[in-house]
Amino acid sequence: MPSYQAVLFDFFGTLTRSVQRGVAHLGTAELLGCPTDTLTEVLDRTYYERATGQLGDAEATLRWVCAQAGVHPSDHALRAAVASRHQAVRADTRLRADAVPVLAALRERGLRTGVISDCTHELPAFLPQLAIAPLLDVRVFSVQVGQCKPAPALYLTACHRLGLAPGDCLYVGDGGSQELTGAERAGMTAVRLAAPDLSDHMVFNADREWHGPMLGTLRDVLDLIDIDAEVVGAV
Repeated sequence: MPSYQAVLFDFFGTLTRSVQRGVAHLGTAELLGCPTDTLTEVLDRTYYERATGQLGDAEATLRWVCAQAGVHPSDHALRAAVASRHQAVRADTRLRADAVPVLAALRERGLRTGVISDCTHELPAFLPQLAIAPLLDVRVFSVQVGQCKPAPALYLTACHRLGLAPGDCLYVGDGGSQELTGAERAGMTAVRLAAPDLSDHMVFNADREWHGPMLGTLRDVLDLIDIDAEVVGAV
């Protein structure tokens, strides 16, 4: 049996390809009557405030964003913009080609799997429709926990739901939000996904001082697990 009993993944940039805001976000700005550059600046500046969920639901959060941007749309326009933003974030989300095969292979090896993600309200709403959904034993979202990485609460929430200790878990992420440092401080083993496409990834508070193990592709997780199992079996 491997020493790891679960592999937990970041979502954006790890199970997905690199993320940038696509053209669909232009429609959200137009519905709000807000210049696209202004809306983008506010969204970037307030990411962690929004990702904690402490500003309310998706509609209340977007209304707060509008106030920060100096625009005051009607209720009808705001509701339309919430739907538009949901569609835009979903359009930005492209699963890696090996995401489903890797998750399936891990489960075939007897490991549990899960996602720990900093995110706003959109991801919890659309993740159940993604192909990876049936392959995840646990989903932990900052917008629901009320804290963002690298806070221990996110990692420990995943462990609690799985009934595992942090030392039983391997964490895989691209390094945004200092997530790798956070995982290690919580007691997990962390590895960084350093896929080539991530050079264009939209990231906040990157884990630039972390110099631990790296993987070139998501599929390399399987090699890491198999090597670990061989070492444990030889002991």
